[in-house]
Amino acid sequence: MRSDGRRAPLGLTLAAAGGLAFLHLPILLIFLYAFTTEDKSYQFPPPGLTLKWFAVAWGRPDVWAALGLSLKVAAVSTAIALVLGTLCAAAVSRSRFFGRETVSLLVILPIALPGIITGIALRSAFSIAEIPFSTWTIILGHATFCVVVVYNNAVARFRRLSGSLIEASMDLGADGFQTFRHVVLPNIGSALLAGGMLAFALSFDEVIVTTFTAGQQQTLPIWMLEELVRPRQRPVTNVVAVAVVLVTFLPILAAYYLTRDGEHVAGQGK
Repeated sequence: MRSDGRRAPLGLTLAAAGGLAFLHLPILLIFLYAFTTEDKSYQFPPPGLTLKWFAVAWGRPDVWAALGLSLKVAAVSTAIALVLGTLCAAAVSRSRFFGRETVSLLVILPIALPGIITGIALRSAFSIAEIPFSTWTIILGHATFCVVVVYNNAVARFRRLSGSLIEASMDLGADGFQTFRHVVLPNIGSALLAGGMLAFALSFDEVIVTTFTAGQQQTLPIWMLEELVRPRQRPVTNVVAVAVVLVTFLPILAAYYLTRDGEHVAGQGK
């Protein structure tokens, strides 16, 4: 249905349905093979369905270790991105200085570059600085692109926030922290929350940059990749993939609902 109330042409509807099927049917197959009784190969249709692989995955300590590392890295990377991305967005959107657009370009550059370039650059930098690979090297690698996600959400909201609100707050005697807490933060809070959720989802399932910065550690996506190369119990990998889909889908869905009405900002247009 089009925005003017009329139905879209049949050909356009079929093309859209075909595109969605192409994108999402492989994901549905992952869900299906998480329940298959066959543990060595993929057959369609599956020879049978079972829940035993969920119990097997639950009892695998290597799965829990990889999951815990992924959650830790994603949480800390998101926290760093929220602080740096918000500060950078405030500086770029609320101030005018020489090189402002250059700074904005440099902030968003990491997400525009191929992940392998970022990974090689970070690995080289850590090696030159003689920084041992650890959880913190993974976090720093993930923070490079998580900052971009938060920055993009925050800068768009800052630019719609009227400067008169901040000026009025200052005129009424509020200091910088009080103005941020009571005026700025309520207006940009949903954008920051959405940016944080997207950053968390991106960090949780990142593979390429992690490969170059993890050393001997395994996040959950790295564990899945290695299990596919030398499979022992393929349905277990599919069960873990289902968990990853759910963990990343829910924050993205929440971010969508938080930002879809983001054009309504206090003081906009004044």
